[in-house]
Amino acid sequence: MPALQVTSLSKHFGQKRVINKLSFAVEVGEVFGLIGPNGAGKTTTLRTVATLLQIESGQVNILGYELPKDAAQVRQIISYLPEDAGAYRQMRGREYLEFVARFFARQGKPEALVQRGIAIAELGEAINDKVETYSKGMMRKLLVGRALMAQPQLAILDEPSSGLDVINAREVRRIITEAARDGMTVLLSSHNMLEVELVCQRVALINDGHIVATGTPAELKSQYRADNIEEVFTQVVHAR
Repeated sequence: MPALQVTSLSKHFGQKRVINKLSFAVEVGEVFGLIGPNGAGKTTTLRTVATLLQIESGQVNILGYELPKDAAQVRQIISYLPEDAGAYRQMRGREYLEFVARFFARQGKPEALVQRGIAIAELGEAINDKVETYSKGMMRKLLVGRALMAQPQLAILDEPSSGLDVINAREVRRIITEAARDGMTVLLSSHNMLEVELVCQRVALINDGHIVATGTPAELKSQYRADNIEEVFTQVVHAR
């Protein structure tokens, strides 16, 4: 059974159709990339899977739970990191993780989650500094730590390294890869084609609200006779 099965998912905002009978599956322990141009429906899809948007039509099944019927159970086993996520700037990094851990902890013992979040973020002594002093890279690493510290069965990451320099982006990719290696399933969206190629086992290209190509990076490059995923992306988008 896939960790995530999306079948014929559709969504409108007013008269605008944002998702059009979208279907794809993500296997357990897989890093699956959802890529496409701006306005293609990526973030709407992630927010729907994360239970933040209601399903208009179609089906979403997450590890045996069906949305929207089992939304409460799904929220117990997933974590969602939006592209524009932030942290309370007047808190220290450790305090922020402690604050969030109280919502995740099942049996009133959040300290183990906090320590895991600290280990994931790898901010050193800066974990004790106020968030307002953090660089963008430090902030993103803190937020990735927050998203993964509860060891969700499905982590949904929207542009996890958005705006980061090469070093910090590489660190975020390493964190994601290690989490998947430990058995976590990851659904991510990214405009960084190098990131997609390096991190994702499989990739789906979305355009105009539906999937237009799916496969491993190697399969897609072979199919489109491309040297990299960026070229595949350009061919697929411009062909439609």
